[in-house]
Amino acid sequence: MSVKIIVGLGNPGAQYAQTRHNVGWLVLDELARRAGASWRKEGKDAEVAEVRLGPGVGVKVLLVRPLTFMNASGKAVAPLVSFYKLGGESLLVLQDDLDSPFGLLRVRMGGRHGGQNGVRDIIRLLGHEAFARLKIGISRPPAGWAVPDWVLSRWREEEKADLAELVRLGANAAEVWAASGLAEAQGQFNGTDLRPKPPAPPEPPKAAPDGDAVPAGRTPQDTAGTAAHTGGRVEKTEEG
Repeated sequence: MSVKIIVGLGNPGAQYAQTRHNVGWLVLDELARRAGASWRKEGKDAEVAEVRLGPGVGVKVLLVRPLTFMNASGKAVAPLVSFYKLGGESLLVLQDDLDSPFGLLRVRMGGRHGGQNGVRDIIRLLGHEAFARLKIGISRPPAGWAVPDWVLSRWREEEKADLAELVRLGANAAEVWAASGLAEAQGQFNGTDLRPKPPAPPEPPKAAPDGDAVPAGRTPQDTAGTAAHTGGRVEKTEEG
């Protein structure tokens, strides 16, 4: 049976829907919306939706929302990977990433969990790290914030426009991964950076033409004024 699995990490419940930790669910929901898919319960630990992603008839993909809360996400993922007899190349996990600034997307294969407890639990129950991740930057917490409070905080109003674009691009990246593979998704989306661009540095002053050098501490206007008062020559001032 040829199928791929895309897992969106998050916590169930309306109170968590718009928190930073649930950005993986937002991308997953966008994929389901585009495909017109409906969700169904899969056992007690997950909701799933079957879709086809990519051009033509597309690739069969199972979208998975763990209902276990973040720290036990592996309980929802490992049984499905085992049932479909999938290798890590057929599994993509959509996750929030504290170590990437808000506005960045990165597609990568394998690697450690980086403190993301949902990924940690998936690694623990699969017994390996060799699966793909779409890492969606949420930034490190500001001074005075504990990490648990930050990841469970809601998006600020001024972030929501960029968040919508990040979710759209994240869904695009997941579709490309499903249809064309990891390398193509990395090539297209690993440069994504929605952070405001710094202003361009000012251009350096243009050099004065030869013969028109201005003495240190003087301006061209000062020099022009002196010439006007002396008829273009420097006059000697009598002393005493």
